[in-house]
Amino acid sequence: MRVHLVTLIAAACLAGPAATVPAAAAPTTVDIPCAGAIHHQPADWYLPEGAPRGLVWLQHGFARTDANVADLAETLTAAGYLVFTPSLPFIDPAGCTLQNLGDNTPFLNQVAALFTTADDPTGPLATSLAAAATARNRPTPALPRDLVFIGHSAGAEAVEYVAHRLHTTAPAQWGNLHGLILLDPVKSFLGNNTDTALTDLDRTPLPVLTISGPPAPCNNFGTGTTALQTLLHRTFIGVRLPTGAHTDAEGASTDAPGEIFCGAPQPANVATLQHLATEWTTDFLTATTTPADYPTGTPPTIQAAPNAEPLHGA
Repeated sequence: MRVHLVTLIAAACLAGPAATVPAAAAPTTVDIPCAGAIHHQPADWYLPEGAPRGLVWLQHGFARTDANVADLAETLTAAGYLVFTPSLPFIDPAGCTLQNLGDNTPFLNQVAALFTTADDPTGPLATSLAAAATARNRPTPALPRDLVFIGHSAGAEAVEYVAHRLHTTAPAQWGNLHGLILLDPVKSFLGNNTDTALTDLDRTPLPVLTISGPPAPCNNFGTGTTALQTLLHRTFIGVRLPTGAHTDAEGASTDAPGEIFCGAPQPANVATLQHLATEWTTDFLTATTTPADYPTGTPPTIQAAPNAEPLHGA
């Protein structure tokens, strides 16, 4: 409990003042029901030029906001993807939170419902996209059916659980999900969302890859990565950057509290992370494998991250 309380205090500091909306973002809200109320959560959309190649849900970490993943969102959008970055609460007395502080599964089930109702033009995801496009005086693009989920820190656990929810309750939408990318994943102190999700996903062919940093306080000493290594029975599950900071996933869109508590992003690591996240997204959606972005040679190396440690499952 003491560790949990310290984490909450640190989270309040990490949240800091309201972040400035990134210039490339189309700001709006998205409606998520929870505990008898509708939460009008801030959300940014990143609209590519031309028809989107796919839809990427990019989820920030514990006590962070959509603005903190703007750098990676812009990189993905430059590669042609429509990117959705909602801000999800980190403290809520009713349990409507990103991280599990009791039981946040009813809330995450409603996050999953954003995607199961994506084909409905009056649904919350389509409505949010339309409002964002209008705010930028852009035509509203069609929501792509093809999906990739990317989550940082506690956001990684959220995308794992939502993917599991789609697999178990929404077979049609599950078929549109092509892969997960987990950025220095962190398990919640409470509950078993990570273990439940990964145990289920291990039985599927869905690609699940991580870009992790070394064990440190901000990633709960690597518990999310350890869970992947324990519960996924796969030859390759991603890489560990040996000198990485937890903020590498945020890159230029991190802030002073993030750097104070979790270290400053390292430019070489940021470049590697953004390259792999973009290329793996493309591989997932095109059902291809780019050899340079997976282990080769002896010892195994990845061209974009020659000093990284390839990670393997159980």
